[in-house]
Amino acid sequence: MGFPSVLSFAHKLISERLQPGDIAIDATAGTGADTLFLAKTCGRRGHVYAFDIQRKALELTRSRLDREMENQIEGKTEKQTGHLAYVTLLEQSHSEMEEAIPSELKGKVGAIMFNLGYLPSEGADHSLITQTDSTLVALHSAITLLRPRGIVTAVLYPGHSGGDSEASAVEAWAAALPSALGQALIYRQLQKPEAPYLIAIEKK
Repeated sequence: MGFPSVLSFAHKLISERLQPGDIAIDATAGTGADTLFLAKTCGRRGHVYAFDIQRKALELTRSRLDREMENQIEGKTEKQTGHLAYVTLLEQSHSEMEEAIPSELKGKVGAIMFNLGYLPSEGADHSLITQTDSTLVALHSAITLLRPRGIVTAVLYPGHSGGDSEASAVEAWAAALPSALGQALIYRQLQKPEAPYLIAIEKK
């Protein structure tokens, strides 16, 4: 049967902690898969904020959300499709999330997802990748924005150029996080050091 993929495991950890009506953030919208997952999990009373510096990524995310809504309209039941949270798409760096999110939500966000690296879409510029400095700023902001027992997940990609140094920096940051602030874990395939892996942090 095998172990879950890193993305599946990230979704599992979040779904166990996120409640209907919660606030969540997709720090790297990409093609919108995590944004849609968060929108389904938070439900129609929730709100999801999705960040990406590339307009193409936000267009892909909007298309994915629109397709989901069309499926709901075409006669499928609520039980089959669920109801999506309201989604705000922001063409900004994840390093700006603390300033971009309404101040009254500080300390109230249930989950924040990072899927680092490049936009995995046909025709996208794969040389445009997340940067270590801005990612570390965003992770620090994420801890501030989370509510108690809120969770951050970060999928890291050491196999591409620049991804290895970013992954090492994020791992070092998580390892140095005071245990009084949060609990950090790593989910990794040990025999494949270049495979994507997950770091998750639950805020105390």
